Amino acid sequence: MLKRVARSKAIQTGIGRLMALYLKTVRATSRIELVPQDLAGRIGGDAPIICALWHGQHFMIPLVRPRDMPFAVLISKHGDGEINAAACESFGIRPVRGSGGRPDQMHKKGAVAGLRDLLRTLEGGESVTLTADVPKRARVAGLGIVTLARMSGRPIYPTAVVSDRAKNFHSWDRASIGLPFGRITAMIGDPIRVARDADEAEMEDARRRLEVALDRVHADAYARLGLLDPGRDLRVAA
Repeated sequence: MLKRVARSKAIQTGIGRLMALYLKTVRATSRIELVPQDLAGRIGGDAPIICALWHGQHFMIPLVRPRDMPFAVLISKHGDGEINAAACESFGIRPVRGSGGRPDQMHKKGAVAGLRDLLRTLEGGESVTLTADVPKRARVAGLGIVTLARMSGRPIYPTAVVSDRAKNFHSWDRASIGLPFGRITAMIGDPIRVARDADEAEMEDARRRLEVALDRVHADAYARLGLLDPGRDLRVAA
């Protein structure tokens, strides 16, 4: 019975809205540093963009969405997806439901439909946010986000949003959620562009460059707070 209640869409939506309320409290009580300070200006004529982050950052990214830039976010159809979708909607971020996976599971997991929806979203002028990790393999970038960049012609911007007061979970992705009254650094790196005619080797090169860029932007963001990235060794550990 408890499991059925936990799977209830209404219950999950309520939890998501409570999570959004908590995150808005974190935002209101924290000192937020943007690097660069004018994020929208840094992106400039590149919009709409593909905003990439490591999976453990998914709680924090709504805190710094530019108010004048529409965003959608890729959210799994399974597990706690309804919770995350409700939380994002409370921040004015439109959820796109789908997920990645191994090639033999793509249709089952909704990856193909999700990719099509993300392409339509970018074509319609909305930027998109998604995690770059291969499912359940933290800090290992997959080819899905690179494929989206190739097919859409839009640049990938590696992004990190970190706090010096946070609860860091012992999960596979070292998920981190900010606590009130902290300092938050939000940082974007240089864009990664993928040619529409990129071959297999060029796609792999872009994937590796994205890994390096995401690692760097996370390390730099934490360094500005005088901290080490708690997920810095996850790829090696895997």
